[in-house]
Amino acid sequence: MEASLDDAKLKALLKETLVELLEERRDEFSDLLLEALEDLAFSRAIREGEDTGLVDKREILKIIAGQA
Repeated sequence: MEASLDDAKLKALLKETLVELLEERRDEFSDLLLEALEDLAFSRAIREGEDTGLVDKREILKIIAGQA
């Protein structure tokens, strides 16, 4: 006997699995989503930084020290 799923059954099964994941492992899923968003923000900041000029290290240290 051959097992097969049509598109509707497969979609329902995937939906049920995702709902179960969200209900039973909310913390793990939340951590995973947060990490993915942080990675996206970090990569965006890197790309934006590549288009800007260099800044003198002393200027950065002044900003950090609150002297700017």
